[in-house]
Amino acid sequence: MRIDELIVYKNFGNDSLLEDMAYLMDNYKDGNEDRDYLRSLAFDCIHRLLEMGGNHGFTGNLWHCYLTNLLVNNENTYSRSTEIRGQILGTVNEAVLHDIVIFKELYDYDFSDMIDALSLDAMRLVFDYKASTEESKVYNDRIRKRICDLAETFHNDNTPNRMKDSLTQFYKEYGVGRFGLHKAFRVSHGIDDEVSIVPILNIAHVKLEDLVGYDIAKQKLIENTEAFVNGRRANNCLLFGDAGTGKSSSIKAIANRYYESGLRIIEIYKHQFKDLNDVIAQIKNRNYKFIIYMDDLSFEEFEVEYKYLKAVIEGGLEKKPKNVLIYATSNRRHLVNERFSDRDDALHKGDTMQEKLSLVSRFGCTIYFGLPEKKEYQEIVLELARREGIDMNKDELLLEANKWEVAHGGRSGRCARQFIDYLLGKEQTT
Repeated sequence: MRIDELIVYKNFGNDSLLEDMAYLMDNYKDGNEDRDYLRSLAFDCIHRLLEMGGNHGFTGNLWHCYLTNLLVNNENTYSRSTEIRGQILGTVNEAVLHDIVIFKELYDYDFSDMIDALSLDAMRLVFDYKASTEESKVYNDRIRKRICDLAETFHNDNTPNRMKDSLTQFYKEYGVGRFGLHKAFRVSHGIDDEVSIVPILNIAHVKLEDLVGYDIAKQKLIENTEAFVNGRRANNCLLFGDAGTGKSSSIKAIANRYYESGLRIIEIYKHQFKDLNDVIAQIKNRNYKFIIYMDDLSFEEFEVEYKYLKAVIEGGLEKKPKNVLIYATSNRRHLVNERFSDRDDALHKGDTMQEKLSLVSRFGCTIYFGLPEKKEYQEIVLELARREGIDMNKDELLLEANKWEVAHGGRSGRCARQFIDYLLGKEQTT
């Protein structure tokens, strides 16, 4: 097989399965090759395909799913240009079609002779694979199913041109690679301490509708985020207020709601602020909107990381890209802990206090999440109980909810959720 002739779809990382399968296709008939070695290599390939099927939750023809997975993850000039936008013009289309011809040959390859020649009946397992569970450790269910469907579409496309069109449509609808196929990310350091943006595979599937109350706060967050994903002017956003009031859950819900509109979220911790410029450099030219998310943001008097954040938001020579916003949550209104010594320093107190307080001013959108009043807390409890199907006398329910909040840190949305979970747990044990 001509995989060494690929010119756009190359660089598949450390994955050697494609090369090993191509080697088998080219050499299983060669009488000079060691048959035992070829069989051993074939069984190893079968093992890797089955492992992939289990990890990814793929069903059907795992060889086709594998090839499809390579194509939808390969970030190259063509795939990055067509994500979100769709079909483009230019010579690159001819180069891509050249590669798709080779991939079409791989899709249409008949393994029957190889199976007979090397006694590989076990290989038939990968052509009609039925997963014990369709849950994926790599993709959300929607993307997993779409890749399986695309593999079937590729198999049915009777020309390389149609196969190329199907692939381009996928890029337009879902994007390519890690940013296209995942909604949330974290920052990590790889080989040689290189800054990497890696997917978070198990983001909570919370929805804004799941968060009871705080309608005004949620609407303000929605309006700012919708302006951003629709290409209009939007502000960096600070969600501040009491613990357990739904600040972090609101950000997760935003990630889920606007994923299909091209929104991606990258979570970064305080000790990683020095990596912000490297992170932005990796995302500024992609066709997505990125929220850099900082949870529970606050600084003590001895911490200086907030200076990195200030510089990135507004103060550097290079403007912050239009496809990047900063969203943060905090229990503190002013983020930086203010010392009395800052006020007492008569000579420089204005400069010191202004430097610390100016960080908040970099967030053009500030949203307050406060502890609910007793009536609001009870309404949250009643709504959560209704959603969970808890059949309990209203007066008794509220009495127990009041007892719970007294013993568990006071009224909050989190406290109400924990109380309902407690009731559900009791039901399951009775």
